[in-house]
Amino acid sequence: MDVHDQHPSHNSKQAEVVVIMVPFPMYSHLNQVLQLSCLISSYNIPIHYVGSATHVHQAKLRFNDTNRLSYAQIHFHELPTPPFLSPPPDPNSKFPSHLLPSFEASLQLRDPMTEFLHKISPMARRVIVVHDVLMAYVVQDTATLPNVETYSFYPIGTFSSFFDQWQMMGKPFQVDEPQGLPSAEGCVPSEVLNFVAIQTDFLKTTSGTIINSCRSIEGTYIDLWKEVQSDKNKQIWAVGPLNTEAVDDGRNTNSQHKCLEWLDKQDPKSVLYVSFGTTTALTNPQIKELAIGLEQSGQKFIWVLRDADKGDIFAGDVKRAEVLPEGYEERLKGVGLVVRDWAPQLEILAHQSTGGFMSHCGWNSCLESITMGVPIVAWPMHSEQPRNAFLVTDILKAGVAVKQWADLQEGMVASSTIAEAVKKLMASREGEEMRKRAEELGGATRKAVEEGGVSRMELNSFIAHITR
Repeated sequence: MDVHDQHPSHNSKQAEVVVIMVPFPMYSHLNQVLQLSCLISSYNIPIHYVGSATHVHQAKLRFNDTNRLSYAQIHFHELPTPPFLSPPPDPNSKFPSHLLPSFEASLQLRDPMTEFLHKISPMARRVIVVHDVLMAYVVQDTATLPNVETYSFYPIGTFSSFFDQWQMMGKPFQVDEPQGLPSAEGCVPSEVLNFVAIQTDFLKTTSGTIINSCRSIEGTYIDLWKEVQSDKNKQIWAVGPLNTEAVDDGRNTNSQHKCLEWLDKQDPKSVLYVSFGTTTALTNPQIKELAIGLEQSGQKFIWVLRDADKGDIFAGDVKRAEVLPEGYEERLKGVGLVVRDWAPQLEILAHQSTGGFMSHCGWNSCLESITMGVPIVAWPMHSEQPRNAFLVTDILKAGVAVKQWADLQEGMVASSTIAEAVKKLMASREGEEMRKRAEELGGATRKAVEEGGVSRMELNSFIAHITR
């Protein structure tokens, strides 16, 4: 098998426990699994991070704390990348359907993964496989190895996961269903639902579940989610957020990025950070409306204006023609900064000048923003994002919706609507209340991962379980 190992084995004698991490080939999934790898590695347990060569490279390239990575005991294993088409994103499609070929190609990793597991299995008393929930099919052959245990990792929030499952099961028990909860209908195309269905059978054999969530944010829904699992005896460990160690002082190896230098010159909590993640591409007319809306709001901003990732980020970008209004950046010099390359999101959110985040509400972004105490202007696009947005704005009261989900589906968001939402968050009494709430949640969430905190205790419990 053509596998490239970043590091040789620790030593030739049999280890007690080794952990194999299997991420799904999509940026937020790759990143969260690498964050979790660093955490488990801090308990002096050898980690093997295994994926296709293309996606292992992507995970390492964009990891926000290379210092943390350098002292973690992580071996990177690059399986041959299965061939797949890597078309550019389609701005007219809310869901990133251009990534579907890379999703489907991941199924081809089953055989090389099985071969890798057979190679690792004799090297340890117990082999623990922690796999993204969307990689259950790929690791199904763990069942043939007597010393291997599997644990699924959920990189999405339990609020959305619980209501999805509870509604699918026909609402089997009484729950206070929040008024205005967005429908999941139409948020995910049928091809993706079919891909998820392929994984379901293989999740039944897992020994437990790890989730990137925190009881200070989702405690009620973590308990409810356990109630809709087919095996209620399986343990669930809520160990998030996974990102807090990465930004202790708001700076690390990315500290030379121009946007951080720009932020240094701004007043505390005065800047809105605008980014729609790695899977969203806005249409040209919507980009223009957003540009005008940000200008009309009169607020300072950093706007990450880049296309969504292709399935293979190394295959070369197709640059779109410039669509900002003429003279826009010159006119807004000192007020707004447009960034067209990769931006260090966690450090931007941790910066004292950042006072708000206009976001698509992917779970990774929600958690990073809440952890850093930054309230959100919620603009969801697809998947579980509408329900994440609802959690932030209606349940946690730590943000404002740019528009209700039902209205968002009807077409473009006007510049006046955007300006109004930005001003509400950044320059109103109501916005101050949201910021205060976000800061309280941020404090509780950061405390949860410290010694004695609830997430740290759950992580300790998981480590004790796998090293028993």
